[in-house]
Amino acid sequence: MRKIVFMVVSVLGFAFAAYSQKENTEVKWYSFEEAVELNKTSPKKIFIDLYTDWCSWCKVMDQKTFSHPEIASYLNKHFYPVKFNAESKAPVTFQGVVFENSGQGRRSPHELAAALLQGKMSYPSVAYLDEDNRLLTSVPGYYPPDKMEPILKFFGGNHYKTTTWEDFSKTFKGKIEATE
Repeated sequence: MRKIVFMVVSVLGFAFAAYSQKENTEVKWYSFEEAVELNKTSPKKIFIDLYTDWCSWCKVMDQKTFSHPEIASYLNKHFYPVKFNAESKAPVTFQGVVFENSGQGRRSPHELAAALLQGKMSYPSVAYLDEDNRLLTSVPGYYPPDKMEPILKFFGGNHYKTTTWEDFSKTFKGKIEATE
């Protein structure tokens, strides 16, 4: 009987450990509205992945960068990660302003995406907001995990407040090795 109990407890322990590890290695994505709401009671920076359904590099970034355990873990710990379809049709209210997609043209951008990217529509792009929901910057383009890591840590670790990106990136020692 003891052996059976021990085996059951062991199996459950391994299952829980595997589940916990999986939870920590997957990005917990929020809607923009959820992230802003969470920021009211538990402030963090907001990381916004601006993508489109037709963007192949957006899909590669999902598969390679956001699925990397180190990237996922860091995003979950230091940011409210948001996925925002830059061509979505649903209106978004932010700071008393309703942002919409007027639908003009084949690939019309959402007004929130245009505001976050300051009119420079390029996909994928990432916008970084501080704890007060103010835009810090937007970064266009695909980044593999080893190139995303220093950017995340520059903003997530508040290094942008005391040093330039150029100085930070020269001395940055990451955990992720280059794969591409």
